[in-house]
Parts: sequence; C-alpha cells; structure tokens
Amino acid sequence: MEMIITVTNLVMAVILGGIFGLWVYFLGFMIRSFRLAPRLETFDRTSVSTPKVSVILPARNEERYIGRCLDTLLAQDYSNFQIIAINDSSTDATGKIMQEYSAKDSRVVYVSAPAKPDGWAGKNWACYQGYLRSEGEILMFTDADTEHASNTMSLATHHLLSQNLDALTAVPHLVCNDFWTKITLPALATFLHTRFSPLRVNDPKVKTGYFFGSFFIITRRTYEAVGTHKGVKEELVEDGALGGKVKSSNFKMKMVRGERHIDAIWARDLSSLWHGLRRLMMPLYHQDRIGAGLMTIAVFFILLVPFLTVPYSALASGLAGNISSEILILIQVMAVGIIFITTGFQCAKGVYENPSYALAAPISGAIVSFGFLSAIIDAARRGAVSWRDREYTVSKNQHPIY
Repeated sequence: MEMIITVTNLVMAVILGGIFGLWVYFLGFMIRSFRLAPRLETFDRTSVSTPKVSVILPARNEERYIGRCLDTLLAQDYSNFQIIAINDSSTDATGKIMQEYSAKDSRVVYVSAPAKPDGWAGKNWACYQGYLRSEGEILMFTDADTEHASNTMSLATHHLLSQNLDALTAVPHLVCNDFWTKITLPALATFLHTRFSPLRVNDPKVKTGYFFGSFFIITRRTYEAVGTHKGVKEELVEDGALGGKVKSSNFKMKMVRGERHIDAIWARDLSSLWHGLRRLMMPLYHQDRIGAGLMTIAVFFILLVPFLTVPYSALASGLAGNISSEILILIQVMAVGIIFITTGFQCAKGVYENPSYALAAPISGAIVSFGFLSAIIDAARRGAVSWRDREYTVSKNQHPIY
C-alpha cells in the first residue's frame, strides 16, 4: 500500500511540477510583455495629415451602452471623421437611439442592416454594410459597449501614419462589471496572453495576427485587399480572423497597449461569459477535433487540477509520511501559490481589479474548463453556438484563434 502511495505521489509531483513551470513561464512572459509592449500614445510623430476616418460601429440590442459609446466618439479631438452606426436587427431601442444621434449630428450616418444572408455571422454582415456606406481612407472598427478617450482617434491615426502601418489594434482596458467576470477574466487572460501578446503579434517572424474588436484601424486599401469582412463572413471570432489575414498577407500591422484610452466590456454577466467561452472553442473543434480535445484537457490541468489534488495531497501525507509525501506537498503548495500570484498580478496590471479576486482561481478554472468542455459536447452533438440572441452553425470553414 505504501509503495502504491509513494508511486502515485511521485507521479502527481511530476505533473504538478510541470504545471508550476508553465505558470512561472506565464508570469515571466506577462511581466516582460507589460514592460516592453508599445503603447498607443508612444511613437515618433511625423504625420500631421488628417485623412478622413470612417468609424464602423455595429450594434445589436445595445440600448444600455450605445449612447455612451457615441458620446465618446463624437467628443474626439480629431477633425475629420464620420461614424457609420449600423443597427444589426435590434429588437430593443438601439436603432431609435442611433437615429436620434444621426438627426442631431451630421457626422453620424445611420444604417439599418438588412437581414443577414445565410452563411454570414451577424456582426460580420453589419460591419460589411457599414463599409459599403463609408467614405474614409482609414476605417476604424469598434464595439457598441466600448468607450474612448477624446484623443484616441487622433493618436491611433497619427501612430498608423507616422509608422507607415497598414493596420493597428489596441489592447483595451477590459471592464469587469460583474463578479463572475472579475474572477474569471484574470485566469483566462493569463492563459491567452502568451498567445496574443503585442510581443508576438508585432514580431514578423511569428505568424500570429490578431485584432481586438473593441478597437482597430486599418487603411481602406488593406481592408479591401484581404477581402473585407466578406472574407471572414462565417467567423464567430471575426476580429481575430481578420487580424490573422492581415498578418498572413504580409501587411504591416501593430498591436499596442491602449488601456489608458479604451474601455471595453468582455462579458456582462455569467450567461454572456459562458457563451463567450464556448464561442472561443467551437471553431477550433470543427477545424481540429483532436486539437480541441487536447486544448480542453490542457486547460483543465493548468487551471483546475492543482486545486483538485489538494485533498489527496493532504490525505497522502497522513497515510504515508515519507519523503514522497513531503515532495508532493511542497510542489502542491508551489503550484497553487504561483497560480494565485500570477492571476493576482493579472488582476492588478491587466484588468485593473483588486488582486484578491485571484483567490477565486479554483472557481474560475472550473468555469473556463467546463465552458470549453460544454462547447465541444454541443459542437459534436448539434454543431451550433448561441451568440447575441442568435444561433450559429459552426462550419469547418471557420478558423480558430489559437
């Protein structure tokens, strides 16, 4: 019996040691990224021109947020812009609010998007309708639940032009309005940060390209060259897919930190958080079922296993108080500790929340793990995902963001 416990202890110690090593890497990479990633406001200004910017603003059932978003856009200190406000078949007062703003300010162009055709995701269709009505040499895409500092547009435009870029996206300050997002986003952001850090996106040797839907600007020429949103019409994570096409087409793109200028909401409550997690995983499943399964298992081990094994470690210590138990307890404490430290760091420096939310890491690990698992089960059974009051069939043509 003691031999079985000893072997089990050593096997678990190796697994937990590997998880500990991964979290050390996550923490080190985040520190490096936060320190070295360029900021929206930091660049050598050489351009003083003000080409027309067309803001593409799609919205579906956003009556709670759309007014504040439009207010911050209309308050921009940039002198030459228009706002294409697209009502994406809203069933609330979103369209009415947009029309009121359009009637008061000629810079706001109201568009009521026709019903989306089959094969299109709703937001992609709305963005495309906005593009068809736009006039600007530069297109700026944003979301209805995003707020902008008054100099965001001018900084982004001059940054783009001064560095001769084709596209620029900014990491926003992700606002956490509810408890579930506050405890879950830090762990998820930590896990995804190494993949979509500015250090990777800005490295020409790395294939990763990504746009944050809350804010990216792109020259009209580049947008048309990669096929507009028509080229990613089926994608559920359309911003990531479009950014990937820009990078793979060898256009010059850049990701910067914009937390001081842009506030965006990733999820509004537990339901939208849950469906947002599922939306991330389903395209990966249809592209690569084995890869999606392995990803879900990896997430489960990285985020949740260190907490699930705590009772066994305590029990094993009492049953067999030998060196293997001591090693297991030590590595167990190290693994759990580094998760709390890393997610606490992400709370403070990444999402600007109280680091004490990191103490809920076991709950957030369970939400993310079972959210991904739920997506795989549903994708295998019916191949559909709910998003923004619509249900989408996920096809093999869609591309995962991973």
